Amino acid sequence: MKAPLLEQATGPASGKRAFEIVERKGLGHPDSICDAIMEEAARALARLYLERSGQVQHFNLDKALWAAGRSSPRFGGGTVDEPSRLVFGDRALAAVDGHRLPVAELVEATARSWIGSNLRFFDPDRHLVFQSELRSGSAELLRPYLSGAPAANDTSVGVGFAPWTETERLVVRAERYINLPSFKQQFPETGEDVKVLGVRRDGVLELTVALAFVDGAIDSEHAYFEKKAQVQENVVTHLQGHLERIGELKLRCNTLDAPNNGERGVYLTVTGTSAEGADSGEVGRGNRLLGFNSATRPWSAEAVAGKNPLAHVGKIYNHLAQRAAERIAALEEIEEASVLLVSEIGAPLDEPSFAAVRLVLEAGVGLDDVKDTVEATLKQAVSEVVGFVGGWLRGEDGASEHEATRQ
Repeated sequence: MKAPLLEQATGPASGKRAFEIVERKGLGHPDSICDAIMEEAARALARLYLERSGQVQHFNLDKALWAAGRSSPRFGGGTVDEPSRLVFGDRALAAVDGHRLPVAELVEATARSWIGSNLRFFDPDRHLVFQSELRSGSAELLRPYLSGAPAANDTSVGVGFAPWTETERLVVRAERYINLPSFKQQFPETGEDVKVLGVRRDGVLELTVALAFVDGAIDSEHAYFEKKAQVQENVVTHLQGHLERIGELKLRCNTLDAPNNGERGVYLTVTGTSAEGADSGEVGRGNRLLGFNSATRPWSAEAVAGKNPLAHVGKIYNHLAQRAAERIAALEEIEEASVLLVSEIGAPLDEPSFAAVRLVLEAGVGLDDVKDTVEATLKQAVSEVVGFVGGWLRGEDGASEHEATRQ
């Protein structure tokens, strides 16, 4: 590959700057649901292609819309009045050697399985209908899948950065803690739909949490606010045990709540997710590759979930860039690294058309001191595109906190 452009960042590393803004959409958020289902469906489809034809065929399952249904939450237990709809589509080869493949059925089965394993109160048989809009791909876009060497199916950019800041770790930890089985056992009235937004100003971190409560486990408005206070106190206590440089933590939960308004004044659901009636979702509107969105970090507009692992740079280059960033940031002379990889459609995947690395260096270190090592590390990461499909199928996809593999 061509030598990358190396740049020394001006200013301190992300976690030492004056502010950060980090968001995580959790397990039961409609956007996260779409991402997780379509990524798992992509794995299942890739395995099916390998079984039936010996290679991964052309597909992209990165288009999905969760259209919320209609529900009537009530203290003590409400109803789902109209099911949600999962519309999934884009492109997938539907036959191999003249034999039809159950592509749409596979996506539906994957969705039912994922929901059954992750959303305690949402029944895909009663609360969801499916609509397949999968079609065959164009002849031109099939070419990257038929070539001998892996070739880019698009002109795009992949981004990676490391290490995580304390704010990023705490935002992700907050959501994961709330969705732990042990937390649900202690607070069964909490649903899986959790969103956490963190704003750090110098040493003070303010977290705003949106948390769906399950109406069948709460019999009154008083009980709701009592439970919410207990949850808030518990989460704060847990997170305070993991503070490092941050000196003060503040947390607010369900800030839209308005006392003395009954069910209309609180965040109440029947199934533990707003996807039942209040909020729709789409692939790509959730978290980036690492499971969060950071407003002060470089990012790619590509949705990773559901994309083909053989040629789609929207998936592959984000993973490889992240893999490279983690390895570069682990070098003792480097405090922080950001990696950007640009592809050119039809070009070999191990030859990016442009690559750049932005570095925050330790005191007294210059670019010339790390140039050769950084270039070699990046080149090695990019060369691993050859084994990317196999690693991805095994869940060894190079991003240490990839959303779909963690949930």
